[in-house]
Amino acid sequence: MSYESTAEPIKLGYLFDFRLPEYFPKERREDMVQTFELVFNEGLRQKFIDRPVQIVFREVEGLPKGTVKAVIDAYGELVDEGCLAIFGPSITDNAVPTREAIERRFRVPAISVTGSEDWLGEWTFSFPMGSLTDEPIFWAQLLRKAGHTEVGVLVEQSLVGESYLKSFVSVCRGTGIRIVAEEWLAQTAQDVGDAISKVRAAKPAALVHCGFGFGILYVNSALQALDWDPPRFTSTAFENAWISPVLWQALLGWTGIDQYDETNLVGQRFLDEYKTAYGRRPEYCLPVVNRDIATVLLRAFADARPLSPRGVKEALERVKMLPAASGAPGTMLRLGNWNHRAWMGPGYLVARRLDPDGITSHLVDRFGQG
Repeated sequence: MSYESTAEPIKLGYLFDFRLPEYFPKERREDMVQTFELVFNEGLRQKFIDRPVQIVFREVEGLPKGTVKAVIDAYGELVDEGCLAIFGPSITDNAVPTREAIERRFRVPAISVTGSEDWLGEWTFSFPMGSLTDEPIFWAQLLRKAGHTEVGVLVEQSLVGESYLKSFVSVCRGTGIRIVAEEWLAQTAQDVGDAISKVRAAKPAALVHCGFGFGILYVNSALQALDWDPPRFTSTAFENAWISPVLWQALLGWTGIDQYDETNLVGQRFLDEYKTAYGRRPEYCLPVVNRDIATVLLRAFADARPLSPRGVKEALERVKMLPAASGAPGTMLRLGNWNHRAWMGPGYLVARRLDPDGITSHLVDRFGQG
C-alpha cells in the first residue's frame, strides 16, 4: 500500500470503572469490545471512515469498591495516549466527579451510560442505561398496574441510592403509593437480615430497591429465611445479572429495568450480524446498547472537522434521529447543542424478569403503556 493511502488509526478509549471478577464469562467480556469492532469494521469496509478505529481498553476499580482517583487517573492515561473520545466511566459515583476533571483538565469528549443527569456538560454525553429520575416513574407504573399501594424501600448508601430514593419519594406523592418502610444498605454486599426484618414488620405489599446493585446480593436469601416472597422491583441494577451466576441468583424473582427488547428489529438485525461475525447471538442489553454508542461514534468520527477531540465533540452534536438497536421499537438516537442525552422516546426502557435457566429473560412491560 502506498504512503498516500495509509493513516494512523482513530483511538477510542474504553474506560471500564470496576474490575470484573475472574469468573466473569469470557463471552461477556468479548461482547464488550466486539460490538464496537463490528460497527467500526463495517464502517471501514463501506468507506464511511477512511482509517480503522483502535479501542484502547482500561479496567480499573472505581466506586463502589475502589476509588474515584483510580478512574480519573485512567481517564488521563487514555487522553495521553491520544484518544479522541472516551467511553466511560459508567457508574454514577465515578462519573459525576470525573466530569469535573474532564472539563477542567482533559477536554476530551466522554460518553457514559450513567443514569445521572449531573453527568451532562459541555464535554460529556449520556447514553443512560436507565435514569435516576425516569426509572422511579416506571416503578410507580408497575406498582399501580399490580395494585400495590404500600411499599418498602431498600436504599444503598451511595449517590445512586440517594438519587433514586429522592425521585421515587417525589413520584409517590402524586400516585397514591405510600412508602411504609425505608431501610439503608451498604453499597457493597453485606448482611441485610436486620434491614429486611424491619421492612417486613411494616407489612408492605411490595419491595423497591434503589442502588447500583451490589447491595442486593443477599436480599433474596434474607427473604427466604423469613419465608417471605413479596413482589419486588429494582432499577437497571437488574442488568448486573449478566456479570455472574451469583448476581443472577440474587436477582431472580425481581422485576428490573432493562434496555433489551426482542421486538426491536434494528437490534435483532444487529444480533444476526453479530452471529455471522462471531458465531454467537448474545440476547441481552450490552450488545445492543454498545451498538448504539458505536454507531453514534462512527458518525462523529466520519464527520469530525478536524479529527480532534473538539472536532469529535461538535460532530457528536450533529447526530440526528438514528434508529436505535436498544429499547422498544421506535427508539431513536439524537444529540445536539446542549442536548447531550442520546436515546429519545419513553420506550428506551423496558421491564424484564430473569428466567431460572441463568441465560434468558422475558419482557414484562414497556414504559408508558397502559
